[in-house]
Amino acid sequence: MDRFLSSAVNRIDAKGRVSVPASFRAVVQKRGYQDLYALRALDVPALDVGGLDLLDRYEARIAMEDPFLQTADDMSFFCHGDGMFLKLDQDGRITVSDFIREHSGITDEVAFVGRGQFFQIWEPGRLRSHAEIVRARLLALRQAAASGAAGVTG
Repeated sequence: MDRFLSSAVNRIDAKGRVSVPASFRAVVQKRGYQDLYALRALDVPALDVGGLDLLDRYEARIAMEDPFLQTADDMSFFCHGDGMFLKLDQDGRITVSDFIREHSGITDEVAFVGRGQFFQIWEPGRLRSHAEIVRARLLALRQAAASGAAGVTG
C-alpha cells in the first residue's frame, strides 16, 4: 500500500491522543516519514497531513513566485505559520492539540480521510456534511456531461 485511501473514525483517549488508522501508518512507514507535517486546509475545516514531501511540494510552489511580491509572502505565511509537525508515538497515536481542535472543531472523535498522497483530519459531522456537498457537485457535473453528450449526434 503506497497511498492514503479510505476513511476511519477513531476516538480520542483521556490523554488527548488518537490512533492513526493502521493502513495510514503502513503508508507512513513505507514512505519512511519520521514526522508528519500538518497544515490547516484553506477552504475546509480540516487539516492536510503528510510527510516532508508535502511541505516540500508547497515550498517548491512558493519558490516559483517573485519573493518580493505579496503572493510569495502570503503563501509562506500560510504554509509555515499555519502548519506544524505531528509526532507519531510508538503506538501510532498523535496528540490532538489545540492547533488541530481550533480549526477543525474536533472534540472527542477524529475522522481520517485518505487523499492519495496525503490524508485529512476532520470532525466526523463536518466530514459527513462536506461529503454530501462533494457528492452533489460531482453528480451535477456527471449529469451535465451526460446531457451534453446526449445532445451530440454523430
